[in-house]
Amino acid sequence: MTTARPALDPELRDLLADMPLMSELTPDILAQLRQLPSTPIESLLAHRQVERREITVPATDGTPIPLSILSPVRTDADNDGTALPCIYWMHGGGMVMGDRHSQIDIPLEWLDRFGAVVVSVDYRLAPEATGSVPVDDCYRGLLWVARHAAELRIDPARIVVAGVSAGGGLAAGVGLLARDRGGPAIAAQMLICPMLDHRNTSTSSRQYARTPGVWTTEMNAFGWHSLLGDLPDAEVSPYMSPSRAPDLSGLPTTYIDTGSAEVFRDEDTDYATRIWAAGGQAELHVWAGGFHGFDALYPQAHISTTARRTRTDWLTRLLG
Repeated sequence: MTTARPALDPELRDLLADMPLMSELTPDILAQLRQLPSTPIESLLAHRQVERREITVPATDGTPIPLSILSPVRTDADNDGTALPCIYWMHGGGMVMGDRHSQIDIPLEWLDRFGAVVVSVDYRLAPEATGSVPVDDCYRGLLWVARHAAELRIDPARIVVAGVSAGGGLAAGVGLLARDRGGPAIAAQMLICPMLDHRNTSTSSRQYARTPGVWTTEMNAFGWHSLLGDLPDAEVSPYMSPSRAPDLSGLPTTYIDTGSAEVFRDEDTDYATRIWAAGGQAELHVWAGGFHGFDALYPQAHISTTARRTRTDWLTRLLG
């Protein structure tokens, strides 16, 4: 019997009709997807006045982790020493795909709007990297950014960690690590349709099984298994699977958004609810008819422009 599902937004439904969809990921399909051209960041930067710097920082095991640093071009007015906000960005891709330029158009909007420095981290991917490696890579990159804030013209009191999908889950894990290890300070966390719970057992997970989609229950299981293997639930760290964290107190103010028609809907709304229950501050948006990653795939759709504008409005209030 087919599980009932929330209907897609009509405009998104029509756009999605032209996209080839799958039900499952396999190692062979993943290998093919990884061969597709990476995001052409040069075209996104061509009309912007941006200084681009590519560096590496050492991971816990010494492996070089690439960071892309995108900063507004200095002007004479910048000589007053005013520090800039920073968006520390973690890309999506189900823990198994993507690179530091994936979905970079999202934080570049905040470079335009706020003059923010965007730093995007190329964390290692599963199944080649497993367990805590991806979240540790992201945390190590954040440590480097905080320690070099003056050099990067960054205000250390206005660092926002942000990510989409797997990157949203990693941003949540970094938020927990920063809280539990005493820093660095994070002003806010922006979690866009975040991948938070390896258990894949929620109602919304079951609703998107056995059907082609952008990200299905089976794809989610593949991504998590690639990262965790057969690790028992009790041994899965909350830094890897943030929904397992027993305590969500003491986190920075949080923005979470998700679609009503996607696998992550329930784990995302539950995370916001638990932040409130712990006395924290969270803003939650569930976009009716939104599938996973709708605003990244189809930014021109009306629901997408509304979702992206709403995030920017929230950051406007936060960053002043």
